[in-house]
Amino acid sequence: MLETLGLIAGNILNLPGILGLALGMMSRSPLVGCILGALVGLASTYIFFSDLGVSTLLSPELVIAMIIGAIFGTLGSLIRRKGATV
Repeated sequence: MLETLGLIAGNILNLPGILGLALGMMSRSPLVGCILGALVGLASTYIFFSDLGVSTLLSPELVIAMIIGAIFGTLGSLIRRKGATV
């Protein structure tokens, strides 16, 4: 349980969270922000966990990183939309 929580917190503070939020803030569409955040999660998992191969495509690290990236990408685009209307 602690390992999973640490993995989630690490992804929030690492590239999927921070870069996903930044890329999401570059677009006004939440769908585009979600896709960009998920791509950052995918890329960062293969960069930091380079020993993962195609056989472990649905590893917990990859799934959690893509979910965190998608959430923060969507959040970034929603921040942009709200900030643009003020």
